Amino acid sequence: MPIERYNARSAEPKWQEAWAGARIFETDAEAPGETYYVLEMFPYPSGRIHMGHVRNYAMGDVVARYKRAKGFNVLHPMGWDAFGMPAENAAMQNKVHPAKWTYENIATMRKQLKSMGLSLDWSREFATCDVEYYHRQQMLFLDMLEKGLAYRKKSKVNWDPVDMTVLANEQVIDGRGWRSGALVESRELTQWFFRITDFAEDLLSALDHLPGWPEKVRVMQKNWIGKSQGLSFAFGLKGAPEGFETLPVFTTRADTMYGPTFAAIAADHPLARALAERDPKVAAFAEECRRHGTSQAEIDTAEKLGLDTGIKVTHPADPSWELPLYIANFVLMDYGTGAVIGCPAHDQRDLDFARKYGLPVLDVFVPLDSDERVTDTAFVPPKTQEVRYVRWVGEPGTVQTCQQAMDRSLEIFEKAGWGQRETQFRLRDWGVSRQRYWGCPIPVLHCEACGTVPEARENLPVRLPDDIDFDKPGNPLDRHPTWRRAKCPQCGSDASRETDTMDTFVDSSWYYARFTAPRAPEPTVPAIADRWLPVDQYIGGIEHAILHLLYSRFFTRAMSATGHLSLDEPFKGLFTQGMVVHETYRIVGENGRGEWVAPADIAIEEVDGVRTARRLSTGERVEIGSIEKMSKSKKNVVDPDDIITGYGADTARWFMLSDSPPERDVIWTEAGAEGAHRFVQRVWRLVAETAEALGDTGGGDTGASPAADEVRRAAHRTAAGVGDDIERLAFNKAVARLYELVNLLAASLKPEALERDPALRTAAREALSILTRLVAPMMPHLAEECWAVLGEGGLAAQAPWPTVDPALLVDDEIVLPVQVNGKKRADLRVSADAAREDVERAALALDAVKNLLDGATPKRVVVVPGRIVNVVL
Repeated sequence: MPIERYNARSAEPKWQEAWAGARIFETDAEAPGETYYVLEMFPYPSGRIHMGHVRNYAMGDVVARYKRAKGFNVLHPMGWDAFGMPAENAAMQNKVHPAKWTYENIATMRKQLKSMGLSLDWSREFATCDVEYYHRQQMLFLDMLEKGLAYRKKSKVNWDPVDMTVLANEQVIDGRGWRSGALVESRELTQWFFRITDFAEDLLSALDHLPGWPEKVRVMQKNWIGKSQGLSFAFGLKGAPEGFETLPVFTTRADTMYGPTFAAIAADHPLARALAERDPKVAAFAEECRRHGTSQAEIDTAEKLGLDTGIKVTHPADPSWELPLYIANFVLMDYGTGAVIGCPAHDQRDLDFARKYGLPVLDVFVPLDSDERVTDTAFVPPKTQEVRYVRWVGEPGTVQTCQQAMDRSLEIFEKAGWGQRETQFRLRDWGVSRQRYWGCPIPVLHCEACGTVPEARENLPVRLPDDIDFDKPGNPLDRHPTWRRAKCPQCGSDASRETDTMDTFVDSSWYYARFTAPRAPEPTVPAIADRWLPVDQYIGGIEHAILHLLYSRFFTRAMSATGHLSLDEPFKGLFTQGMVVHETYRIVGENGRGEWVAPADIAIEEVDGVRTARRLSTGERVEIGSIEKMSKSKKNVVDPDDIITGYGADTARWFMLSDSPPERDVIWTEAGAEGAHRFVQRVWRLVAETAEALGDTGGGDTGASPAADEVRRAAHRTAAGVGDDIERLAFNKAVARLYELVNLLAASLKPEALERDPALRTAAREALSILTRLVAPMMPHLAEECWAVLGEGGLAAQAPWPTVDPALLVDDEIVLPVQVNGKKRADLRVSADAAREDVERAALALDAVKNLLDGATPKRVVVVPGRIVNVVL
């Protein structure tokens, strides 16, 4: 009878219920056996999942299902990174409590993710805004405070005067707040910090021992930590206020110490503050500098501004060499000493400043092939490049690399007593204070008698109040009528709670550890955490390559220092997947402004290779634009629900895994989705029709036939290759192998062939069982349907990975190229262990060779075993 089409709409919910009922994905953390922890970066509950989520979680699910089939005790949990500004924005805009908005979004996204058939342990689910979670985070904070890893100090911040909150550097766009649009100010506030710099050297050196991380991510982290060796010295000062005799400076370019034409200090430098107290002009300029953001990008792109203080600095190697001292907006107090030397010839920022204020430009070195001096572009060669030094602490005219000159300059300066060698890091301590409501409260109090004191552990958690309002800008905790009131745990006097909440990066810096024991009364159960950590395979976007990963690495060390873990690194293997991209479509009106159109409202036609598009709802012609990251603003978004409803989750998963290498972007196309859906149907027909043709026969026959041997060999080789590909996360290569296997089986397992060849029937049943288990990590619902129709017991999700017969991986035959007088003329298929004489005889019997010999005897025949045959006429 005809086989019905595979119906994903009915099959997928059925098998999802079966898995949930059997609780096969719930992990017993203490069960025996080798463990494997796979984790995707958990999502922010923004409202709905997108195709990037589909790709990310499909990859992780393949690894989890594969490792489970290989016999590992697998941990594959899910949670929500749920605190942050978007919920507060929604509260203000929609008059809804952030918790209500967040948990409603979680419910929607959980339902969507479950429809994908992911093998997640939902029993471990938590959101970082759950009181149970941030209670334990407050415990960690108190432990870090006790160990000296958390502290409070004044610091420069980006301040939004409209939203009345601190902004991260990434939230400052063109000098304005990302939400309010207000000009951002630089303010000095008392903030809470984590001492990540205590671990700077360790965080840097340990990167060389993470072979499971992409090299590009390790380089990005190394650059962010920014270890540099340089010269620490002091300029003398002339005309400075009393108490300022020298100006400490650190430079990484000791070789340019004979090229400065000015020095500059930050607006918040102690000397600048002293000058501002007596000079309104200096005070006004310093205030102008504070209106700019503190991010490096902001500093690099802003107009370079300076104010000549009238003070002169004297060079440490020559007190008679005097330079003007400026206050400059591109110098930050948080970096180095808050003072810099200005060497315009070899730093573009310094050159721009020098040109603006008419300062000299002194070339320290020039290219080897030219005496050309710097004009509008600074000469900044790689440190390994050889140059000729024309102004240098050493012998002028010396040709050497910049690194060699830097090393020699440090020696000379140290020997002469002009300065000393010093190592510094770009990395700064992590400021975790945020002036907002929807975050983890910092568990400290401010007491007039005792100062700043930690909350008593027995008083935790410090809960967020539910009765808050967002009618006014700023932090609602500051103006809550009762929440701030508390008793000092040390003296019992009235005290005030800290109203800053923690940076949401804190929430995501230890969640991987909490998953190992998510209901424990302490942050971790160390024995369980140490058994499962580090995470064997972590998967997420490259956009988190620096801060999230660096903070997580710091937190693991901090949690070890406070007794919650016994390891340093959180993630053994790291994979950063590419984005999901799509064509853009736009209707351009008469005014030249474009209206973006969603893919669901587009019909594409192709005539003679020319593609055109029209809008389905109106019939209008539409411009087909560039392929870009899916975004709501350009409407080039495909809703996963539409794909799952129309094609099924397995189709979406298969397409995401098959289209390109997982580290690259994947282009979502309707044609690609349709092709994936056709393959789903093809696998179903192959398995179902062959199973029907086999009936109750085909088992127990141990005979052999060429067709059966070919089928078994192909199945076992594919199993070996797919396993290797998944181990390397080369999902697209695994998909390609499965396409090849299905093509071979479809051609070999014809009803008439099965009927006349008992050995083939046995091989067919084995091959289809292997095929089903190979597709199970990628298309799990389809695999269950195939498993059932094959009459296999239990669930495919619990079936072991195929055991590969090594004998079937060895080639019995090989193909040798045959040359005549050095030019290839034919291929020769021979037994892999054929004798040299047999190879020679077979080569001479080839028609192509006989035609060229034309009855003559060759001078010689050269046989290179396993490589080539060359006939010499």
